[in-house]
Amino acid sequence: MNLDVRWKQRFSNFKKATLQLTEFIEKGELNKFEVQGLIQCFEYTFELAWKTMKDYLQQEGFDVKSPRRTIQTAFQVELITDGHTWIDALEKRDLLAHTYDEARAKEAEELIRNKYYRVICELCSKLEEYL
Repeated sequence: MNLDVRWKQRFSNFKKATLQLTEFIEKGELNKFEVQGLIQCFEYTFELAWKTMKDYLQQEGFDVKSPRRTIQTAFQVELITDGHTWIDALEKRDLLAHTYDEARAKEAEELIRNKYYRVICELCSKLEEYL
């Protein structure tokens, strides 16, 4: 498949996931089940985000395979501006898996709302410019 087409198809899915995440964020206070939904939505949105970056970077001629290398390269070419937050989100994926623990789920919700959501939206806007 043409790399140009692949990143654009992946971006389309990433954009839809980002819109779903936005609905959670804009809803305001969430009950514990909605918090779990928010966290799961963030998890697949983050997964689509780094894979969309990877596809875009490969189409641009970069050899990136791992999420960490993809994030580092995206930062170097100024596709993203806050590499530290992206790496933090990558490293916190294990924390996010423990949504059954309400204290951890609350911590994850705060990180998503106050740090990670912003960088997801920035990437979405930036990639929109390249369509």
